[in-house]
Amino acid sequence: MTEPLLERDGAQTLITDETERARSGSGRLVLLQGATGTGRSSVLESAVRDAAGRGLRVLRARCSPEDTAVPFATVLQLLGPVPDFSELGPDRDDRGSAARLWRLLRAYAAEGPLLLAVDDVHLADAPSRRWLREAVRHIDRLPLLLVASERSQYDIDSRSAGLARSLPPSLVRTHTIDPLSDTAAARLVRAAVPAAGPDWTAECLRAGAGSPLLLHALLDDLGGARETGPVADTVPPLPDTCAALYPGSYPAAVSWWLDSAGAATAEVARCLAALEEAWPDAEEQPPRREPGTPLVPDVAGVLAEAAGADPARVSGWLTATTRIGLLRPDPTGLPRFAHRLLRDAVLNGWPTERREAAHRVAAKAMLRRGDRVEAVAAHLLRAPGDGLPWALRVLRDAATVAVHDARPGDAAGYLRRALDEPLPDDRRQQLLTELGSLEYASADGTVAIARLAEAQHLPAAPRDRVRAAVALGTALVGRGEVTTALEVLRRTEGGLEGHPGLTRTVQTATALLSDADLATRQETYRRLSESGEYAPELVGTASRALLVRYEATAGLISAGTAMNRVRALLAQPSDPLAEPFLLGTAAAVAEWAGELDEAERLVDRGLAGQHPALLHPMEHALLNTRADIAAARGDVARLIAVRGDGAAVAARAHSGPSNRDAHVLMALVHTGRAQEAARLADAFDLSRAPESWELNRFLYARGVQRLAAGDPAGALHDFLECGRRQTAREVLSPVVTPWRTAVAQCRLALGGSQEALALATEELRLARVWNTPRTVGRALRVLGAATGGRRGLDLAEEAVETLRDAPADAGMELVEALLAQGRQLLAAGERGRARDRLREAADLAERKGGLRLLALAEQALREGGARVPAAARTGSGALTGSERRIAELAAAGRTNTEIADLLHLARRTVETHLTSTYRKLGIRRRADLPATLARARPPVADVPEPA
Repeated sequence: MTEPLLERDGAQTLITDETERARSGSGRLVLLQGATGTGRSSVLESAVRDAAGRGLRVLRARCSPEDTAVPFATVLQLLGPVPDFSELGPDRDDRGSAARLWRLLRAYAAEGPLLLAVDDVHLADAPSRRWLREAVRHIDRLPLLLVASERSQYDIDSRSAGLARSLPPSLVRTHTIDPLSDTAAARLVRAAVPAAGPDWTAECLRAGAGSPLLLHALLDDLGGARETGPVADTVPPLPDTCAALYPGSYPAAVSWWLDSAGAATAEVARCLAALEEAWPDAEEQPPRREPGTPLVPDVAGVLAEAAGADPARVSGWLTATTRIGLLRPDPTGLPRFAHRLLRDAVLNGWPTERREAAHRVAAKAMLRRGDRVEAVAAHLLRAPGDGLPWALRVLRDAATVAVHDARPGDAAGYLRRALDEPLPDDRRQQLLTELGSLEYASADGTVAIARLAEAQHLPAAPRDRVRAAVALGTALVGRGEVTTALEVLRRTEGGLEGHPGLTRTVQTATALLSDADLATRQETYRRLSESGEYAPELVGTASRALLVRYEATAGLISAGTAMNRVRALLAQPSDPLAEPFLLGTAAAVAEWAGELDEAERLVDRGLAGQHPALLHPMEHALLNTRADIAAARGDVARLIAVRGDGAAVAARAHSGPSNRDAHVLMALVHTGRAQEAARLADAFDLSRAPESWELNRFLYARGVQRLAAGDPAGALHDFLECGRRQTAREVLSPVVTPWRTAVAQCRLALGGSQEALALATEELRLARVWNTPRTVGRALRVLGAATGGRRGLDLAEEAVETLRDAPADAGMELVEALLAQGRQLLAAGERGRARDRLREAADLAERKGGLRLLALAEQALREGGARVPAAARTGSGALTGSERRIAELAAAGRTNTEIADLLHLARRTVETHLTSTYRKLGIRRRADLPATLARARPPVADVPEPA
């Protein structure tokens, strides 16, 4: 049974009308034109069946390329069934043969209506085409209809003129057969695969590209899908390559389409398919373009060079092939094959060498044209290195762009390809160092270490050897191989005779990386301290900064002394390779000292000075200090934003928690997100985590989480373990992890006041050595709670006053001090003073976003008999009408004087209202008003200008 033709009613109606006209004695030529695969032959077959059904006799011929060299091959095939034809075959006289064949046809037509059906007439031999054209000039007086199908697709090599050329229009009816619409094509898919869902059907439509030939071939290869059940999800997805198709009807159909288009067109199509593989992924939907806008004119030139074709013809082919649906422009305007299977089928069987050559030519053309460096490099990735003088530069520039865009994986791909170019050893060593660093950043540690180790064994300049050694040492420490890392650095140091500056840099790197191993750390800092005392000229500025850091954490010097020494070191000249160590160490000390603005400047300066493609231990340290600064400022939103999703946390769970994980955990606790905090605390198996100071920081954070969750015994375990580990590292100062006060709080909760008192006393002693308001105030707070009585109240008051003198960034410590003092005052019966302190604590906690402390303060207020108002005391909802009007005008850019004039107020009144507004909103400057008000609620309209 013949399948019905979809969307071919116009062609069938035309042929039916012309058939009736021929039966009445007046024939014409009906020319069915269209692209390959659109169904010209099917329409012609339908015409034959219809004519036979109406009583017409039919003579048929199907032209092929093999017959083009045989004169009158098509006519001989056409007239073969005519009686006595064998006696009138052609001879060497073409004109005489044509006349005899015409007389035979006319005599045959005189016996009754006749249909001549010629398929693929564009492949007919030249004498036959002339004969058919001449016959059309006379058939209007005969009961004879000539229906011919003709390929009319734009090709790179222009074809000869069509059959209708030079014929009078009255003798010809031309009908163009367009590709199937999506609606008609979807009917075919659903008829073949009833279980097909909309997405699967849409994929088939793109792969079929409106061509019945391709669509039927694809459905034939996907025949297994027809046996699936009625649920659309059970239909297997379309494969990515034609290798998964069986029996291979689809790639065979695509191959036939290419063959029919000619060698030049096939070459362009294959070059386009190859080049498309190097283009970035894009959405499937075509972009909107203004009418008359040329379709990607830039691609045509590159494609023409790659295929060795005429650019004008290539541009026309792109436009025409897009028109019939085989190509679809993506949102960037690049012409792509309508589906990945179509592209793969076009490339099927094309030699690899030819693909590589196309990419190489495209890269050269794009470079000459000034295209983006990554677009050029994308083609070089698909062509092996052959010593092109510009290839290495392009690949390295592309890697630099990818690094700056935070795409280390892409950058590593460019450098891997760069290694295929012929390189001298020193250049190869540099590339291997960068590549290993990028592969480590892409979480490919094993491969990265192998690259960096290879770089170590290549001859290179001393600076490059140091860079490679520092990168390899960093990678090894990250994998837990601390001993190997330090051995690499010591071996490198031994080969730097005559380079004292580089030697000092390696010594600094060794000291920093030794932090990951307790025994090595103690020995390294002991030797470093001795050298600094007896031979200071052998110790560089960065190493001396590390000694300052060591003494600070060991509780040996004050914050003021540490900052004076660090600033003096920063003022001294430093080797560029050593400067990141100096800046990173100085930033950490400044953050501990409460000099947050200076610490932030040092972090920014240190990160800006990092080589973007080189692994360096100070980059991680600087990012940690940035998180420390955010925590000190109470920037909870910023901390939580860097935590990543659950999958990201799980991916690094095997390597242990980071310092940033610790900060995020404490931020979640402070903001009252108890369930999220519990999930993060349980995400890591700390018993398997490698030894590091970051593990100690996370132990402290988990203790905070457990204490907030009502588990003082579990918290006590974490705080004690943190203290044990920190003490073993000779980190005694509470500047990093104030574990003694944390243990003291747990002891108090569990009834151990004497142990709490001893720990809090020792903490206060160490805090006074460092002597910053935050450390001293925190220790005073806990000591006051442990001491109790009038002495405890005095200590609590001193803690509050100490923290009031601290920068505003110590706000959360002040909240805890106020809360502790309020509770002690309640216990002492001083309810009035207690309520004042607790209300102040609640107000400050709300402004800082400390929901947990806010809840504790309000609970204490209720226990003290105070009424806790339901309305907000801070935040946008706490603003009075006047405060809101003034805040909105200030946020809109009005000055205080302008606001005063506009609202008929004194300037001092405006200033007072703004000060109150800043306090309620928890901000410090006018520039924060717009964003804060926008987050809180839709902005209030400006007060209109007076008339």
